[in-house]
Amino acid sequence: MVSNTKQQFEEVIKICRDLFIKKLQDYGPSWRIMRPESITDQIFIKARRIRTLEEVGEAQVNEGIFPEFIGIVNYGIIGLIQLELGNTIEQDITTDKAIELYDKHIERTKQLMYAKNHDYGEAWRLMRVNSYTDLILSKLMRTKQIENNKGKTIVSEGIDANYMDMINYSLFGLIKLHYGE
Repeated sequence: MVSNTKQQFEEVIKICRDLFIKKLQDYGPSWRIMRPESITDQIFIKARRIRTLEEVGEAQVNEGIFPEFIGIVNYGIIGLIQLELGNTIEQDITTDKAIELYDKHIERTKQLMYAKNHDYGEAWRLMRVNSYTDLILSKLMRTKQIENNKGKTIVSEGIDANYMDMINYSLFGLIKLHYGE
């Protein structure tokens, strides 16, 4: 089953990466001006929309849950890039550099998932998609608190670990939505 997980992970990551690259071609790395708190809020908006759609069952805007999970993945990667580089008030990297950084951070996030997946025995496959949404929202609350504490924690993981968990929960949701339960 793990080899199937790796293949499915790669396929949904490709969907996310392809959209990231297309948006880079349209807008460039305009997100470089965003502070981490703004990125966290963008992810929050997407997660809240997913939860609303899960509860209401219909969308008035012609986009469903799948694209919102893609958005969480991509904003999560942007968040990791911003944590690494710091924010700026100009687009200071090329499109190629943005893609290189995307690949670096998605690889790191993927390796974390593989390690946790090994330890947890693919437990995510037994979970419901709406549980991923709730876990993402919980991670967002934690992240906001850490941001309010100026990034300082006593015993908890930092903002980067929370972003990586949100990305991985979103990838789990994408796999389940794309391939079925």
